[in-house]
Amino acid sequence: MSPSGEIKHGGIIIVKFDFGLSCLICFSVLKRTSCFSPSQHSLLSFLFQMCFRKPGYDSLAFMKFTKTGSVTVVRRAFRGQFGTNPPTPKSIRRWYRQFEETGSLHKGKSTGRPRTSEENVRRIQQSFLESPLQSTRCASRELAISHTTVWRISRQQRSIAKPCRLQLAWPLRAGDKRKRVELSDVMLQNADGLERLVFSGEATFHLGGEVGHHKVRVWGLKNPPETVANESSSPQVTVFCAVSHKKIYGPFFFEGNAVTGQTYLRMLQNWLFPQLRDDCDDFVFQQDGAPWHRHPQVRRFLNATLPQRWIGHTGPQDSALFSWPPRSPDITPCDFFLWGYVKDCILVPPLATDLEGFKDRITAAVLSVEEDTLRGVWDKLRCRLDAVRAAGGGHRGHS
Repeated sequence: MSPSGEIKHGGIIIVKFDFGLSCLICFSVLKRTSCFSPSQHSLLSFLFQMCFRKPGYDSLAFMKFTKTGSVTVVRRAFRGQFGTNPPTPKSIRRWYRQFEETGSLHKGKSTGRPRTSEENVRRIQQSFLESPLQSTRCASRELAISHTTVWRISRQQRSIAKPCRLQLAWPLRAGDKRKRVELSDVMLQNADGLERLVFSGEATFHLGGEVGHHKVRVWGLKNPPETVANESSSPQVTVFCAVSHKKIYGPFFFEGNAVTGQTYLRMLQNWLFPQLRDDCDDFVFQQDGAPWHRHPQVRRFLNATLPQRWIGHTGPQDSALFSWPPRSPDITPCDFFLWGYVKDCILVPPLATDLEGFKDRITAAVLSVEEDTLRGVWDKLRCRLDAVRAAGGGHRGHS
């Protein structure tokens, strides 16, 4: 590439190439600033800032980090100069790394090396062909390729693999399909009633990343027929949440992670129901058939407190609206949406290293769900109920 001209300033000759090369030259020179006078350094800094589309922001952060290597110094300088919140440490390091690799801070096409090499694509493809049940992190460690690269290539190169969630479908027993069709008919015929529903559920989150058995991700070209049993000895917390079409109540963490009929009842009496009554006088409460939900004291409490306004595992003497069909997590928002969403949020680095920090991450994830998202979840619930009805009560196939 030939230069388009030169500018002389003291002992510096600045050759004007295209955008990327000029940035790269300025960067190389700035890393050796000790050999220039203050005026020469000012000129180089000015030229460097002119290379960016947001003069003074990412350029200041980049130059300070190049000179000091300290994220703290960069953030302090940014706050002092602009009087606003500084960029995050992650952004500063990303700008620095991006410029070293590509010669540009622009997000568009750069003059650096391609992000994906054919060799990496081939190795990642072979790894998942040999071990389709491995996680992207395991593949990253095995191949000595960054997790970000493995994840990006696996997502973008669909000839390699696609992420498939194992569908949890407990074998339906005699009568289950009929109950599921009846429930779907009732819910779909009464749109107002569907919006009165408050669904509930529990999940166990392991510090190592597992969430009960509600979300298992598998990488492969097709949905595998296999099921995976994954138990973890890592520290864990048991979480309760309730979900309406407008709001999530929770999380509630059970002390000692042991849920019994008594601890569940106290949670309903002292924590959940006061909140529900404050928001709505006419809600319908749903629970599934977990052992503590079926406890006689719990059912007596629901019969007395919400006659004809609760759904769950029922007996002949119960005053419930109707019975919840067993083995039906596919039509429960906590199971088909919330727990997977929370897991995706809490596995973003830096990961929590203790249970208190882990609980904070779970709480932040739950609180981040917006009302618009919940309206979308209710739309998906209607689609799932319709699919159950169309399938004669059977489970939906793999999607």
